[in-house]
Amino acid sequence: MDPKIGMVGTPCQITAATLMKDYESFIKEFPVTLKIGLFCMENFSYKYLKRFLEEKGISLKEIIQCRIEGGSAKFHLNSGETISIPLKELKETMRKSCQICMDYTSEQADISIGSVGSPQGWSTIIIRTKKGLKLIKAAEEKKYIKTKPISDKGFELLQRLAAGKKEKNLKEIKKREKVARPVMYWRVMPETEYLEEVTDYQFRDLRGDVIDIGACVLCGACLLSCPEEIIKIEDRKPEIKGECPPACNACYIACPRTYVPDNIISHETAKEPLGDYIKIVSAKAPMFKGQDGGVVTALLSYALSEGIVDKVLVVDKDTKNPWKPTPKLTKHIEDVIKAAGTKYSACPIFKAMGGS
Repeated sequence: MDPKIGMVGTPCQITAATLMKDYESFIKEFPVTLKIGLFCMENFSYKYLKRFLEEKGISLKEIIQCRIEGGSAKFHLNSGETISIPLKELKETMRKSCQICMDYTSEQADISIGSVGSPQGWSTIIIRTKKGLKLIKAAEEKKYIKTKPISDKGFELLQRLAAGKKEKNLKEIKKREKVARPVMYWRVMPETEYLEEVTDYQFRDLRGDVIDIGACVLCGACLLSCPEEIIKIEDRKPEIKGECPPACNACYIACPRTYVPDNIISHETAKEPLGDYIKIVSAKAPMFKGQDGGVVTALLSYALSEGIVDKVLVVDKDTKNPWKPTPKLTKHIEDVIKAAGTKYSACPIFKAMGGS
């Protein structure tokens, strides 16, 4: 029996996981059974961020924590100093694919978590599915977390930021469409049309429609879904090392930036800042230290300890390159605790589940 896997990921990674689960009959079995999504406005290119900071005399080795607050990135150094850099100055280091993302709160997740809307030391949890609701209730009963209602002010802030991202990025999508740089994932279609449309699409189409136009989110879904294991991600983008077998369209279906069927994303998404949900609360985890209350760490640890999942997919730090994110699939709670904290750079998270 394949292990049950829980994952924590950004909105685009959660969309990829949803596609691979919903269409595993067209790809291969996808064992992720619990999706914890993160709030995400944008990600940085590790290469460009590293260069930007070094030009300002800041080594990544000096940084012990990074937080995005009030329109600035705050870098806390091991010297005790905190350096604040306006996000406008960091624009050149941000990934272009983030400029067309219409999802701030991981709308396809079972639960979504972020700091916006809750007091310092707490996290905001958007509970979206019955599975997510059951997990939150059980974790609270076992005292892994404690919750309280989100304040009206916090809820309004969360809605405003989510709506702002959609409004801003929808303008970018329309701008790109006008200059013949199509944004495929916003060309939503009914599921039957979708499956017919992508029948013959292979990696060459993925390269032209997504990778070469700067829409790739570097999630690694194409690599994981490839039955021949000939798609590789060695640095900045996916490459193919061989020939696609006839009629194989697995990578195109798995990618969160190709066409998406309307049962997953619809144009109504633009009108609903937070997507569908059951309940929104503020939470913290008394037993765990971590960014924004340690709630993600607590929930993953609880899910492992109770056998809800057998392994979890997390993003850790590369041991050789400070702050460079690296994916890890683990069954050990110690690894989950070690991986705590936001990394703010793109990571091929599904690479840890297979491929190379």
